[in-house]
Amino acid sequence: MHSSIGLRLKEERERLGLSQVAFGDIGGVKKLAQLNYEKGERHPDASYLSAVSKFGVDVLYVVTGVRSTVDLSDDEQELLNLYKKAPLAVKAAAIAALNAGISASTTVNVSGQGNRAAGRDYNENKK
Repeated sequence: MHSSIGLRLKEERERLGLSQVAFGDIGGVKKLAQLNYEKGERHPDASYLSAVSKFGVDVLYVVTGVRSTVDLSDDEQELLNLYKKAPLAVKAAAIAALNAGISASTTVNVSGQGNRAAGRDYNENKK
């Protein structure tokens, strides 16, 4: 049976783009131990978690399922705080806008008078 810790540990390893062997090496364990951690058959000890945290693993998330906000910049933390307080419709619109921005250029076209967009560049199209 998979433990939540094991699944989150695997998720963090994959997020960092590492193989089980490479990740185990960082934590000071062999591939079999890493596999057992991810399958939930064993749980990592504090020395392992300390070692992988130095490589960028969010140990708070692995252990509790709650993402750490320690590495967030001030603007990222502000965005997260605003998102948490926003109504569902605003959250949906924000996610849609961010997803659209991934494949879009850095230029934002704004139509209408007096509209402004935060970001690097914008073009105002007056109609």
